[in-house]
Amino acid sequence: MGELATLPNIGKDTENQLNSVGIMTVEQFREIGSRKAWLMLRTRDDSACLHRLYGLEGAILGVKKSALSPETKRDLKEFFASFS
Repeated sequence: MGELATLPNIGKDTENQLNSVGIMTVEQFREIGSRKAWLMLRTRDDSACLHRLYGLEGAILGVKKSALSPETKRDLKEFFASFS
């Protein structure tokens, strides 16, 4: 298990996917942000869903995706909808 898998919502598979798009460290991940990271993942996996986006945002914030605020979820849902 690498550095990214120490974050909430990031398991070994998600870490491997992030690594495959060049995101190797927590610092890189935070600089890129959840939205751009999700878009990068989506280029390799068109099944990247809204819950994956929630998980990425939660990881950056250091919380489980279920703990995201309703406003954050709404903003992410609007972002996701623009690509669906």
